[in-house]
Amino acid sequence: MSQLTIDLPQKAVDTLVPPSRFKVLFGGRDGAKSWSIARWLLARGRAKQERVICVREVQKSIADSVHQLLRDQISALGLDDFYEVQEKYIKGQNGTLFAFRGLSNETALSLKSFERPTLCWVEEGQAITKRSWGILEPTIRADGSEIIVSFNPELEDDFVYKEFVVGNPPGAIVTKIGWEDNPWRSKVLDARREQMRAQDPDEYAHVYGGNCRPAVEGAIYYKEVTALKNAGRLGNVPYDPMLKVHVVCDLGFNDYMSLILVQRMASEIRVIRYIEDRQRFIPSYSQELKALNLNYGKLYLPHDGRAKHVTGTSAEEQFKSLGWDVEIVPNVDVEQGIRKAREVFARVYVDKGHASDLVNRLGRYRRRVNSEGQASTPVHDDESHGADGFRYMALVADQMANESSGWSGDIYAGFRRAI
Repeated sequence: MSQLTIDLPQKAVDTLVPPSRFKVLFGGRDGAKSWSIARWLLARGRAKQERVICVREVQKSIADSVHQLLRDQISALGLDDFYEVQEKYIKGQNGTLFAFRGLSNETALSLKSFERPTLCWVEEGQAITKRSWGILEPTIRADGSEIIVSFNPELEDDFVYKEFVVGNPPGAIVTKIGWEDNPWRSKVLDARREQMRAQDPDEYAHVYGGNCRPAVEGAIYYKEVTALKNAGRLGNVPYDPMLKVHVVCDLGFNDYMSLILVQRMASEIRVIRYIEDRQRFIPSYSQELKALNLNYGKLYLPHDGRAKHVTGTSAEEQFKSLGWDVEIVPNVDVEQGIRKAREVFARVYVDKGHASDLVNRLGRYRRRVNSEGQASTPVHDDESHGADGFRYMALVADQMANESSGWSGDIYAGFRRAI
């Protein structure tokens, strides 16, 4: 077999060629990340038999995968006689096989059905969840196997960004690569790139500089979350034992249930803690709250808190039986609630250590977009539960009082801790 020579940016060579368990290429647009990985994998698969699994978080069809990119590079490298491109697989004459999966639909057992992969390409790594990584990583276990990750950063709290860029674990080669590192970058984009740099430096820093956004593009509260972070209102917001702690809940069981712990000082709305979990019953949340020994005031529930469940009791009845002073949030239209949330956002302070997950949820809360690009109602997903709770909080924030009421626990223990 004749020798194959491929052209890659030097940073891609330095990352992909040395043996390493994890190889990560991240950065802005036109850095040739995916192009480089596709070429390198095809060259590896030609040199010896490899079993390559190409994954992303969501793959509804093969069109969502890197199948077409690999197909294009096969032609560009003159490898049409070596690789057979099928509808769902790509096969090499030496037994090399490329397969394509969406991790959100996989379990550990189903992923194992692809027998002993030697190479794994994780594309769009910013979207990979901790759950998906926990399923994927242990299944790539052949001797000398490697996991290659490519992504454009989105948020600082994205799992892959935290795991590799911030954490930079042993056994990983992590490289930021951008348009300036790509000798074959698109000259057509040069003018557009410079125009964006001059007119919108923040957007340029994300799109071409590979920096994280304060919130996902198109987020309902994008401007508000950006302002909160830029103003330093996501930081140290300690518990004040002289103020009541009010709990605002969004109910769920199979879905997430969220609890926002809030104190109000004059006009300031201070989120001191955020709790989120799923498949737990109300008594366990009550127990967790009481174990914090805080000076509690009201516990607020959405309007469906009065609905009877299979147990024959409502959430309102259960919380009251556990000693909580319960109040139902006014049942207003979602859009009216969003407007109210925007109004109070400038007064909100969030503790980074105990409640940053709420800001992350708000930064991802977005609307459905139809085929014509028109936005409609908010998406109901994992992000919406925290966002719904925040909306309820906004509706009752100015009613939150610091007079004695509700289950207080040992408020003096909280005061002793504070001093």
